[in-house]
Amino acid sequence: MSYLQRIEEVNRYDLSHFRTWWVDGTRVGWVKPAFAAALAGHGAVFEVSEAGVRLHPALADPRARSAAVAEVVADLHQRGVIRHWYDELYPVNTGFSKPALLLLERAAVPLFGARAYGVHVNGIVRRDDGWWMWVARRSRSKPNFPGMLDNFVAGGQPAGLDLLDNVIKECGEEAGVPPALAGLAQPVGELRYCVETEQGLKPDTIFAFDLELPPDFEPHANDGEVESFELLPLAEVADLVANTRQFKPNCNLVVIDFLLRHGFIAADDPQRLALQQALHPTLPV
Repeated sequence: MSYLQRIEEVNRYDLSHFRTWWVDGTRVGWVKPAFAAALAGHGAVFEVSEAGVRLHPALADPRARSAAVAEVVADLHQRGVIRHWYDELYPVNTGFSKPALLLLERAAVPLFGARAYGVHVNGIVRRDDGWWMWVARRSRSKPNFPGMLDNFVAGGQPAGLDLLDNVIKECGEEAGVPPALAGLAQPVGELRYCVETEQGLKPDTIFAFDLELPPDFEPHANDGEVESFELLPLAEVADLVANTRQFKPNCNLVVIDFLLRHGFIAADDPQRLALQQALHPTLPV
């Protein structure tokens, strides 16, 4: 079994590859030198040096910062520096309950190495023959991890929406779950990871939810994000996580956490403590 290996795969980074990003005296991210060079062409917004990148101090409040950075990000997208675009704003802060120092287009968040948040939902069915889990297969047209397995429902956490409302929204969009049923999802904790990618740094937090579904419920994809759904015995899902790389990497964490919480990884398993600790590392921001 290699649950720990799955966790380690999304916790690999070297901060010496990055420069710090500061807003109003607070370090909020990490940028690669090539992206710092792209920001240097916007001196009215970013002060770039070998020591790091600072948002211009004249941008003194969240609204002004958001507007100024939005112009830069739009320009970089037009020039192909930022390849994707979601038209969705994420808060830039140092903790989920902390006020946003500015709002940033989702596609730019990894390039700035800012902490991002998301919700992931375990879709569970209890039957006479044991526990089963709904698994989604990502659309093959998605820009990231196309065609890979995914948690039942998952999505980024945009600004201005609370966690459960986001779960309800994502459940409806991705799996056709009625709001009344989706609203029964139970928050079960947060998982953290930090991984270096070609674009930048992802110090992310996942808010995990369990949703028990009726045995006769059949999800259906609504928004093109998901290609299909499959209901699998929990033991098969556990085997896929431990012994393959078929799941989108951060989704493995959500399944491992579920197995720990519900006793499917035994209390006397020699890796249990290491797994619990590895799911909650200290993030760089």
